[in-house]
Amino acid sequence: PLKMASDSPESLMTLCTDYCLRNLEGTLCYLLDNETLRLHPDIFLPSEICDKLVNEYVELVKTDSIFEPHESFFTLFSDPRSTRLARIHLREQIVQDQDLEAIRKQDLVELYLTNCEKLTAKSLQTLVSFSHTLISLSLFGCCNIFYEEENPGGCEDDCLVNPTRQVLVKDFTFEGFSRLRFLNLGRLIEGVNVETLLRPLASLAALDLSGIQLNDVGFLTQWKDTMVSLVLYNMDLSEEHIQVIAQLRKLRHLDISRDHLSSYYKFKLTRRVLNLFVENLVNLTSLDISGHTMLENCTIPSMEEKMGQTSIEPAKSSIAPFRGLKRPLQFLGLFETSLCRLTHIPAYKVSGDKNEEQVLNAIEAYTEHRPEITSRAINLLFDIARIERCSQLLRALQLVITALKCHKDDKNIQVTGSAALFYLTNSEYRMEQSVKLRRQVIQVVLNGMESYQEVTVQRNCCLTLCNFSIPEELEFQYRRVNELLLNILNQSRQDESIQRIAVHLCNALVCQVDNDHKEAVGKMGFVMTMLKLIQKKLADKTCDQVMEFSWSALWNITDETPDNCEMFLNYSGMKLFLECLKEFPEKQELHRNMLGLLGNVAEVKELRPQLMTSQFISVFSNLLESKADGIEVSYNACGVLSHIMFDGPEAWGICEPHREEVVKRMWAAIQSWDINSRRNINYRSFEPILRLLPQGISPVSQHWATWALYNLVSVYPDKYCPLLIKEGGIPLLKDVIKMASARQETKEMAR
Repeated sequence: PLKMASDSPESLMTLCTDYCLRNLEGTLCYLLDNETLRLHPDIFLPSEICDKLVNEYVELVKTDSIFEPHESFFTLFSDPRSTRLARIHLREQIVQDQDLEAIRKQDLVELYLTNCEKLTAKSLQTLVSFSHTLISLSLFGCCNIFYEEENPGGCEDDCLVNPTRQVLVKDFTFEGFSRLRFLNLGRLIEGVNVETLLRPLASLAALDLSGIQLNDVGFLTQWKDTMVSLVLYNMDLSEEHIQVIAQLRKLRHLDISRDHLSSYYKFKLTRRVLNLFVENLVNLTSLDISGHTMLENCTIPSMEEKMGQTSIEPAKSSIAPFRGLKRPLQFLGLFETSLCRLTHIPAYKVSGDKNEEQVLNAIEAYTEHRPEITSRAINLLFDIARIERCSQLLRALQLVITALKCHKDDKNIQVTGSAALFYLTNSEYRMEQSVKLRRQVIQVVLNGMESYQEVTVQRNCCLTLCNFSIPEELEFQYRRVNELLLNILNQSRQDESIQRIAVHLCNALVCQVDNDHKEAVGKMGFVMTMLKLIQKKLADKTCDQVMEFSWSALWNITDETPDNCEMFLNYSGMKLFLECLKEFPEKQELHRNMLGLLGNVAEVKELRPQLMTSQFISVFSNLLESKADGIEVSYNACGVLSHIMFDGPEAWGICEPHREEVVKRMWAAIQSWDINSRRNINYRSFEPILRLLPQGISPVSQHWATWALYNLVSVYPDKYCPLLIKEGGIPLLKDVIKMASARQETKEMAR
């Protein structure tokens, strides 16, 4: 097979970083007084490694639910003599004032703080420690960083009612930040004077003022010789804004896009404004005007528009003002504008909603800071994946995974993203996906299930898991996926469709896996959960897929797992068995699943005495005559009785029915089965059958075992002959032929 794009193994650096972070105590650190992490004294790490440790740590805390954050993690980087930091990206609730304080001695060059809502004005003071080295700074979405707590003096009681008031800090400026070139103040809190804040910066090259309302931006012209990038997303523009922008002649990237749903905008983009930009901003390589309404027609006549091959040459541009460009733009943002549907757009990359390429460009461009736009773009991708065919599958998957990881708590993204994943992982795309990529999908799906109890997300996530080979592809997250599914099934109010999918997944997860997996899942409460579901269905008198899957799952999880068989008996499983048999006498599939399970219970010697009651033995004997599901129900009933008979006459502790009478019925049943029956059963091991061969105490049990082996190896020789040989069945069969107590027909069959 061709090597997949994303199939190369992780770099050694990445693997080591991940390992150290998950095992800090065993690698870089020791625990002081059993609580504080301390770096070993002989460790010296350069910034290449420290940056990666910090950035990966933030990523793990954010996206891996099993990873435990450490209170004292940032203190490991407090001394630049042993650990150097240069470029770090911190996000969300993970970082607090004391964390930044801990690393204040570092000479940071790049510090991105994204949506760090826990940071207060204490951190503004810490920023000053980095002022002499900082080149790039982002405070995007740090909505409390300009607030400090003020303790009102006076009466004690008042302090209890209102211990702290949030006060806006007005006197902070970027004085002394002599090297700062790139600054993102996106979603800055209202009331901060941006002009005063920025005035000390001598040579600003890139500024992001997303979501900030400024009526006067005249102060921007102080950087007209240095500013190459300006982002004014969602700023309500006016003619004055446009005149100021036109003076920033060095601009290479200009973003005046907006979210057309967010609020009413008076400003409308005109042909004149676009002409002004093209004439004055001669270095422009990237322009974003997404979400704008065009006041007048900026397009060329439609006859001309449709002619010729699609072209990115400015001279042929369908958008008239762009005919004045010297060369095509690298990027043009036209998402949610009418212009993206035109034929000739003079840009190498266009974000829009016309086709897959434009939609993917939109997701890529807006994921980090604009979830509100991204969720709509992912919704468009969902339609493309559902109705057409995705031609850039790997890119689409990576982008959706990134968006889901980045916005774990954004409901819209979780809903649209999980739905898109379902269509992007289905079987027609299977061949193009590497193991690594499919594992990443599973991780984000489980993250979604964990953090979102919302019905749509849960359903989408469960459906997406159904696109994987189970249990093989989920093996690496086995415990976690089972816990999440049981969690869903244990909720008191339940969505019928989710319940059905979750039970189906649970059943598939315990089918064909090792016994230690089954024992582990049993200890998580699997048996109890399934019995509760059965109980609910019985009360409603419904025998649907949930009922059948639940019994099937119990059949699978008790296979050669005595602990789980015991749990089944302890939680009144036999009572439910009898009630289901009585309530649903015609349901063949159900009977087969229930008896398969009881076959597993009967294989456990210590539990057999609990099956030894007149009621149970009568039920099993009557089921010998059942024609349900071919021979399956009769065969399993006979199997249960064969194990009970194998314990000998002295174990028969009941008067009715007589042992001999039951034995007679067992012989009659076995003789009525067609030896060439195709089977609805799957054996992983013959051990429970083989143990019935070398004994003379119950010839009928020996005959049932021989019949079972004969049928399986003759109907499915490729599968079962090797198993019979491997498990030592041949010498045991030879002994049966020589055995005096064996019946003639058993010897014939054994031969």
